[in-house]
Amino acid sequence: MNRSILVVYRPAAGRYTAQFRSVVEAATGLGVRPVVLLPTGWEAPEAEGLPLYHADLDDTAAVRAAVDGICAEHRIERIFPLFEGDVLPASRSRRDHGIPGLTPDQALNFRDKNVMHRRAEELGVRVARSCRPDTVTAVAEFAEEAGYPVVIKPYAGWACGDTYRVDSREDLNRVWGAMGDDRHEYRVEEFIRGTEFHVDSLFQNGEVVFEQLSQYTYSVLEYLDEPGGTISRKHNLTPREQRILDLNALVLRGFGLSTGVVHAEFFLPEDGGDVVFGEAGARAGGGSIVPAVEAGRGINLAGEWCRLELDQDHRPDARLGPEIGTEYLSSAKYGRITAITTPEELTALDTVLDADVWKGVGDVLAPPTASNDVLGWYVCEGTDFEDVRARFKTVRDAFRVETEQV
Repeated sequence: MNRSILVVYRPAAGRYTAQFRSVVEAATGLGVRPVVLLPTGWEAPEAEGLPLYHADLDDTAAVRAAVDGICAEHRIERIFPLFEGDVLPASRSRRDHGIPGLTPDQALNFRDKNVMHRRAEELGVRVARSCRPDTVTAVAEFAEEAGYPVVIKPYAGWACGDTYRVDSREDLNRVWGAMGDDRHEYRVEEFIRGTEFHVDSLFQNGEVVFEQLSQYTYSVLEYLDEPGGTISRKHNLTPREQRILDLNALVLRGFGLSTGVVHAEFFLPEDGGDVVFGEAGARAGGGSIVPAVEAGRGINLAGEWCRLELDQDHRPDARLGPEIGTEYLSSAKYGRITAITTPEELTALDTVLDADVWKGVGDVLAPPTASNDVLGWYVCEGTDFEDVRARFKTVRDAFRVETEQV
């Protein structure tokens, strides 16, 4: 059998299309054949000509059974899950077949926030104080001790889905009702006041071979009130910003990462205290982070991950360039879209390097339910953080959406 890799790919809304294509290109260029596992009932024109298999990707047993069949037909050397929710099932399939990569023990460090924070503490890294929401009284007592607001989130969630900022006991009672019988799936954390950053990095054999620090322009929890934006911090880092990069390497090694790609989040607390670790996912950054890195640094994080896994001599050839920012496209208008600005109109604007619009005429807009529930994104460049943020407003003002009542 020829050398092959397995790509676990969810083609929903085009969010992972560029990553998928880049992994396929990287593997093909190295003489390795991509095999694709899709969700049941889905098709992917971008995977035409490749061996395709289907499974219920939300059912770990079904995924493992599908991979059993795939490995019987193909010599799978690596598995590449592009979506957060596929990281743990992929690790179990690796273990089943002796495929190198994250083991389930290691993958849990990147998926289960209870495990994640406990392991970070063992590594000497500061994390938010937390408690289990066993009873509403336990949460109320924790909130009184830590101080409101507190954050209630799924221990294995993503994109702020089902995540709540709780500002008072009245808020807590409301959220407790919304959680229903599923409180065992949640955790409670103190709210960290400060500036949030993320690090997107590539590792090979336990060494950092690429890293980029970026700063969010908004509070991720407040995605209902403002579009999500992030701006790179590549030049003239402060000592505290460099501390984030140092801790990122420490955490990822301590989590057991050898070769792979990670999106990790950290806070610089406003009280001047040490950096606080937020969370880390063993996958490329979501939303428009991958195209932003590609526009600014000249590499696709998912494609580079594939090359690093398959070629021990490969090193990312990333440029430094100016500061790069990316922001989600959103609208306060809801209903059926009758007109919307196109990606071509956005990229025609000064300093806009790339853009994508996921919604079109005829689609129906409803209030978002997660931080990535948006209309699309754009990437632009500037001289520094403040310059890029000013350019965000120019692009935002140029983006138009018209709707009619459904």
